[in-house]
Amino acid sequence: MNSSSQQRLALVYPGLSDLIFQLSTLCLQEGFAITVMQGLRTVEEQDALYAQGRTTPGKIVTNAQGGHSWHNFGLAVDCAPVEPDGSIDWNAEHPQSKTMERLGVSIGLTSGANWIRIVDAPHFQLTGRFSENAPDDEVRQLYAAGGLQAVWDEVSK
Repeated sequence: MNSSSQQRLALVYPGLSDLIFQLSTLCLQEGFAITVMQGLRTVEEQDALYAQGRTTPGKIVTNAQGGHSWHNFGLAVDCAPVEPDGSIDWNAEHPQSKTMERLGVSIGLTSGANWIRIVDAPHFQLTGRFSENAPDDEVRQLYAAGGLQAVWDEVSK
């Protein structure tokens, strides 16, 4: 896995990071590499993504405002297959993307490829005892009281 991916994984929940490293190994065994394009996002970064296609130019890519994405709590990452020339393959229907999704789910990750409202094929999350849906008031309150570590301490309970 490239150094940018490793740096992004260093900022997310360690259990998620471990599973993404495992996913990377499984994908390599299938003949292709993956990269982590996104990990932890600030509320401001999330709000900017939410504005895209609504109040700023671009395609709508999320229904989650700041504080309502698992990325804001270090419990989600976006991954993509890497082509032999180093380019990123964003085609969600590509066999490598489908293999990545299948392998991710097989090791316990939730894949955004299975969502209905906005399919988010590169998205993987690990929310533990929390709902797979958007973070709720409990998660935001935990974060406000104790930061990421307070949320992460609750994930495995």
